[in-house]
Amino acid sequence: MTEQHAPQPAHRFERGTDGPKVILVGVDGSDSSLRAAAYAGGLARRQNALLAVVYVQPVLTAGAALGVSVAETTGEIAEDLVAQIREATERTRGTFDVRWEFHTFRGDPYNGLVKAADELKADAVVVGASEQAGHRIVGSVAVRLVKAGRWPVTVVP
Repeated sequence: MTEQHAPQPAHRFERGTDGPKVILVGVDGSDSSLRAAAYAGGLARRQNALLAVVYVQPVLTAGAALGVSVAETTGEIAEDLVAQIREATERTRGTFDVRWEFHTFRGDPYNGLVKAADELKADAVVVGASEQAGHRIVGSVAVRLVKAGRWPVTVVP
């Protein structure tokens, strides 16, 4: 007695269909955050993913008490970051094309990035390593994001 088996379909490798769709990068104008943006841009290009560039505008009540216009200052930082990103995009146009969006959120950096990652449905988060000495004791935003365990997190030095 011979058994008849249905022919097995050939296994096909689906190239480029299982990677991240949205890569979020947090930027604040620091050198490490700009390196993180460049790194995330390369990831997004290779994965054909959307690069979501996020700036978290701090809410500084102490600055407002001193008469400093916090909203105006952080708005200027956001505009400067967008200008820097556009300039970098123009320099690489035709060589590297990356789909990207710029978003601003308000709050402290950790909670702002968590909210952004949730709302934008990020598949991965990229941040720069902290450049502040106090973070070695208290914990940096990057360490807190890793400990949250909700997304793959890459920390760029």
